[in-house]
Amino acid sequence: MDFQSLCRVIFVSALISLVCQSCSVTADDIVQGDDLAPKKPGCENDFVLVKVQTWVNGIEDAEFVGVGARFGTTIVSKEKNANQRRLILSDPRDCCSHPKNKLANDVIMVDRGNCKFTTKANNAQAAHASAVLIVNNQKELYKMVCEPDETDLDIHIPAVMLPQDAGASLEKMLTSYSSVSVQLYSPRRPLVDIAEVFLWLMAVGTILCASYWSAWSAREAAIEQDKLLKDALDEISDTRHVGSGGILDINTTSAVLFVVVASCFLVMLYKLMSYWFVELLVVLFCIGGAEGLQTCLVALLSRWFKRAGESYIKVPFFGALSYLTLAVSPFCIAFAVVWAVYHNVSFAWIGQDILGIALIITVLQIVHVPNLKVARGDKSGEDGIPMLLKIPRMFDPWGGYSIIGFGDILLPGLLIAFSLRYDLLANKTLRAGYFLWAMIAYGLGLLITYVALNLMDGHGQPALLYIVPFTLGTFLTLGRKRGDLRVLWTRGEPERPCPHIQLEHQHSEELNDEK
Repeated sequence: MDFQSLCRVIFVSALISLVCQSCSVTADDIVQGDDLAPKKPGCENDFVLVKVQTWVNGIEDAEFVGVGARFGTTIVSKEKNANQRRLILSDPRDCCSHPKNKLANDVIMVDRGNCKFTTKANNAQAAHASAVLIVNNQKELYKMVCEPDETDLDIHIPAVMLPQDAGASLEKMLTSYSSVSVQLYSPRRPLVDIAEVFLWLMAVGTILCASYWSAWSAREAAIEQDKLLKDALDEISDTRHVGSGGILDINTTSAVLFVVVASCFLVMLYKLMSYWFVELLVVLFCIGGAEGLQTCLVALLSRWFKRAGESYIKVPFFGALSYLTLAVSPFCIAFAVVWAVYHNVSFAWIGQDILGIALIITVLQIVHVPNLKVARGDKSGEDGIPMLLKIPRMFDPWGGYSIIGFGDILLPGLLIAFSLRYDLLANKTLRAGYFLWAMIAYGLGLLITYVALNLMDGHGQPALLYIVPFTLGTFLTLGRKRGDLRVLWTRGEPERPCPHIQLEHQHSEELNDEK
């Protein structure tokens, strides 16, 4: 491997590790704190997110999100059935003894600590509170459970845990205004949101487009190679790279190097995660996205503007560029810059998805898995990191996004693109080849990921845990059944007779016919 190839491997390895961050969907930072507290009578509620809508002096104000306790009455799911109640700050603040406040079906807000959650709820209920809001001493939410020896569980008011910052905001309202009231309700999430359907279609469609582009390029390269050999250009010393400029085949050495570089990059990512590092990732994503968008647009437009795509001009530092590339590049750069400036606004997901899809397609076009021996070795939160596709949840009262990490598309996409290249070079039909079944397996694996996500109440699911067994397992099983596994594992492409030998055989047959 020469120095130039080594630099390309390092660059592409860093790029792949950048876009292959696995994302898990979580439900609003709820800490898992109930492993040792099973359900029992009086303490058997399901944990649900609760909306706390506020009114200040009769005017609707901020909304906060909490989590309902294992004990107490269940919270209504429809806003129209929820009553507005006056909010009172407990005295004493921890509510570990009977409150001194005079309550008349009011909601009481207390601080966490100094006694059990159920003790606070019982004291609030005895003081005629209609609900109790317990403010956590940390920024995240915590699931309130019952201790194993709890017996005083005859609690008939709802209890809700609020994060620390929400409690501070409510306390500021109570000290600044004469009247603060709240409304508690817990809307149900839809079983399936249409955003997940669109995200599934985006992931499958991205791999489909990238695979056909990669296979078309490989077939063009093979045709060019055969044409040159038929023209008797024997001075070509290595025919494997004819017409494959810009393509990086991942061999064993580069695969090992990829693991090392990607591992180092991931350690940097998790150790140095901060605001400035996230902004650096946004800049890197914009550079990669602009390059990917330019590559895709040039390839698409060159079919209509062939002359501009084949006419080149030398540009300092960049070398020879086509006129079409020069025309498209300013638009792509401007698109990426505008997204970077506005990447925190609500509609920025559109630009992020466009740049992300273009980047993934370009990487799948540049990087080729040569055989299954290399393919089997790959392993791979939102949190402001842009390396994911996302769509807003359309019918979810809690809002948020359905997301999928780039790695959940890119890594299986390398294998699927390889399958289509093999099928075209082997002249296999769609049904007799591997691409169709690999695509179906990927779609099913991703579908099961979303099913598991919904069955587990939104807890993060590593998509590759489901996708890899489906996709790679299907490929290996079919290859073994059809007798192609050895070729797929080692060569990665079917045997093709050299055109020189074909010409010699044709010439010999012609001579024999003349005799």
